[in-house]
Amino acid sequence: MSEQSARVVIVEDHALTREGMKTALGAAYAVVGEAADGVAGYATIARERPDVAVIDLGLPGLDGIALTQRVKHEFPQTRVVIMTMVDVEEEVIAALAAGADAYCLKSSPLDVLVDAVRIARDGGAYFDPRIAHVVLARFSPRAAPLSAGSPLTPREVEVLRLIADGRANAEIAATLTIGLGTVKGHIRDILEKLSAADRTQAAVLALRRGFI
Repeated sequence: MSEQSARVVIVEDHALTREGMKTALGAAYAVVGEAADGVAGYATIARERPDVAVIDLGLPGLDGIALTQRVKHEFPQTRVVIMTMVDVEEEVIAALAAGADAYCLKSSPLDVLVDAVRIARDGGAYFDPRIAHVVLARFSPRAAPLSAGSPLTPREVEVLRLIADGRANAEIAATLTIGLGTVKGHIRDILEKLSAADRTQAAVLALRRGFI
């Protein structure tokens, strides 16, 4: 799928912010609809069935979390990128529980949003590094059982659990008594299997899918 063929709907209540998103995303994707509140946003998404919906968390009428829940339930093929001004733990976890595929802060450059849409469209997960720690800290990966449907090997799960614990590559190598090059190789394979852009996104995605 080319970037231009990806169809995007923007649901954002601030007109200037929405226009900025539309300009940035329109250079890479086809923006097929926009809305200023959750109710109109749902109607637009239902009509257009976009590949990706960019949804503001603090929407009037129907908030971003409720809208995300409804979209993921009724139109599971549509990926959801949440945009918000806050990094409050409860908001982040609620968005994840609703099924959000990506989470961006509005203070980030718009090219980050463009990348997040691409990652979500391709089946990956993007979480702004400033909030990724909130997700990782909420879970206890070492206590999680291995998932029967996981594409990861037992060693890759060990590596991911250490990443989720905040370990650097050298620390992972020392903990598992393997070479640094081997760690990097495992991480490369993990990123490919999970369609993740970096190690933090891989850990978050694996947590959400119950792989670690």
